[in-house]
Amino acid sequence: MPARKLPMRKTRDILRLLWHLGFGVRKTARACQASHATVLAYRTRAEEAGLVWAQVEKMDEARLEQKLFPATASPPLRPLPEWSEIHLELKKPGVTLQLLWDEYKVEHPEDGYQYSRFCELYAQWRGRVDLSMRQQHKAGEKLFVDYCGQTVPITDPSTGEIHEAQIFVAVLGASNYTYAEATRSQKLPDWIGSHVRTFEFLGGVTEVVVPDNLKSGVDKPCRYEPDLNRTYQDLATHYSTAVIPARVRKPKDKAKVEVGVQIVERWILACLRHRQFFSLSELNTAIRELLVRLNDKKFRKLPGSRRSQFEALDRPVLKPLPSASFEYADWDKGRVGPDYHLEVEDHFYSVPYQLVGRELDVRFTASTVECLHRGQRVACHVRSYVPGQCTTVPEHQPPAHRHHAEWTAQKLVKWAHESGPATGEVVEAILISKPHPHQGLHSCLGLRRLSRRYGKDRLEAACQRALVIRGLSYKSISSILKNGLDRQALPDNAPSVRAIEHGNVRGASYYQSGSKGASPC
Repeated sequence: MPARKLPMRKTRDILRLLWHLGFGVRKTARACQASHATVLAYRTRAEEAGLVWAQVEKMDEARLEQKLFPATASPPLRPLPEWSEIHLELKKPGVTLQLLWDEYKVEHPEDGYQYSRFCELYAQWRGRVDLSMRQQHKAGEKLFVDYCGQTVPITDPSTGEIHEAQIFVAVLGASNYTYAEATRSQKLPDWIGSHVRTFEFLGGVTEVVVPDNLKSGVDKPCRYEPDLNRTYQDLATHYSTAVIPARVRKPKDKAKVEVGVQIVERWILACLRHRQFFSLSELNTAIRELLVRLNDKKFRKLPGSRRSQFEALDRPVLKPLPSASFEYADWDKGRVGPDYHLEVEDHFYSVPYQLVGRELDVRFTASTVECLHRGQRVACHVRSYVPGQCTTVPEHQPPAHRHHAEWTAQKLVKWAHESGPATGEVVEAILISKPHPHQGLHSCLGLRRLSRRYGKDRLEAACQRALVIRGLSYKSISSILKNGLDRQALPDNAPSVRAIEHGNVRGASYYQSGSKGASPC
């Protein structure tokens, strides 16, 4: 069983590559940055649990973890050292296998190999070290991507400021068919956008994409298990491909694009060295014209050209593009506040109140914001760019908050007129006495509470007296009811209930619009 427990999202990707894409164990291990023994162990666990991909695809992370790791889990495999690191350490003065084994046992005192087996395993690995094999690339299998070291200056026509454009290069393994474009930077949005445009240029998708350990692609660089950026992983899932980064300081892993970068620099960038560009689109137009010439250029030692080889080898076996293009999304983490809202880019979005205090994953595009808890979506909102405001879904609120929010100014006026004309007049008077109806909501909600306590008839009588004495406030009417003044007869000369004449009177029709009485978040 696995030497260590992987995150469930990486486990799901292992099973996707094995069962959905039909990858072998070792290719899956490279794609997921895990040992082949770990991949094999997870596949075995899934098979023993009776799972198939159709079930795993619909499971949330908690359910998948429960299936793969029941209470009676098997003991883990013995950890293997990184033999390449051992090999490099042995080249240093005074370093011996005995010393390296001692350090290995300090790190793994209970489950590490004993010295004799440690030496045997190293000897087996060393027998394969200095072999150099010519790579044979299958048609449609690998796309190698990287940036040129050389940049192209773009001059701002209004300020004269010069910006260095980055040159993205992609090369197919079998045909050497090449794509190149200029971007403003090597940051994640440009990196992802270049991949999308590359697939569209090719008209299909390869089984594997091989990048360098660029920060935009690899979130946490590590010699042994680098973690892919979540957005980059989303791209791979969307296009049903796998990303297998080249090993650190191993240029042979991506020799195709290393050569491709040199060819682009010699046959495209060198040809543009005397031209001045004033926009990125102008530069890309020039690159596309020279790219056609590059792909149509005849090979010196092989028959045909990059384009003819692409048409014969790669194009027929490329996987089709998905029906929709990939939508760029950023990922972040956030903790739910006591008001059951989560901050994303200075705006607050509601989630179910039961998740207060939990840390959630947030995926946000230009138009939507998704909140996920343990891989399961718990909230989805239309993205807002208004800073400091909040977007609230009523279903996310506790029952008491939801009930309170339902009482808008429009609804309160309707309730008041149903209770009696004096009550209706008092509620409207309270609302219009404030600069905005929301400021009078709490006072009117207090009157509604008095209605439940004393009854509608007494509240109506109290409101009639309040109109006479001009005590149009919650405190005044509450005092009338508390002291029983509502039971006393009004003076004979008391005016009858009528509409209040006031310069700011909105009238009953004002409250018929739902937008005027919408409750704040």
